Amino acid sequence: MGARKAVPVQDDSLDEDQLLTDIAFSRIEQMIVTRELPPGHMVSEIQLAEELQMGRTPVREALQRLRQLGFVEMRPRRGTSICNVDVRQQLELLEVRRPLEELIVRCACARATSDERLLLKRLAKRIVDAAKRKNIAEYFEVNRAIHKAEVTAAHNSMLTHTMLAIHAQSRRFWYQTIEEADAFLDAAKLHAAVLDGIAAGTPAEAVAACGELMSLLDRLTRAALDSFSLHAH
Repeated sequence: MGARKAVPVQDDSLDEDQLLTDIAFSRIEQMIVTRELPPGHMVSEIQLAEELQMGRTPVREALQRLRQLGFVEMRPRRGTSICNVDVRQQLELLEVRRPLEELIVRCACARATSDERLLLKRLAKRIVDAAKRKNIAEYFEVNRAIHKAEVTAAHNSMLTHTMLAIHAQSRRFWYQTIEEADAFLDAAKLHAAVLDGIAAGTPAEAVAACGELMSLLDRLTRAALDSFSLHAH
């Protein structure tokens, strides 16, 4: 009889390490978005590891991922600095985001499962409710869930990877820039129209609502840029 081939044993510690890195990434990203870690602030792996109550390795890997998103900058012998929010860059991001969001909507309309459509309908109600109650923290929590649910429903791994950085930068910009309650309600209603269109499988309506949402975000971004320019002078 020939020698039996060794069966590779899965190392569960690798899954655990990845989970810790994902947790560290999510926690630190949230701290940056909500300005708990404000622009220009210096952080260290040791400080973050102590605050998050985990080892330095997952924190280090999370910071590397955040560097790739443009959230932090590594400075030799000084530590890690939180990057500033660039209003002009947000306009460039919106140019890239608009056609991708419309592609997501078309794909999701065609490919979403029945469970995914039910989730989108629930999120549509939740984001409008959060905006009406002027609960900004909940609004952004639901907004993040919407981005994830839409991309998941599109069933395209390349879109999932591409939109991760775009959505992360967008959340950070809007959290730090937009303070008008009316703007949140207007955006929430358009988000809901997109989600309801996907859930109903009506791409024309969903894409039209997506276009309106992107136009609203463009107007708000330009208003923020004008305000920034006035304060700069």
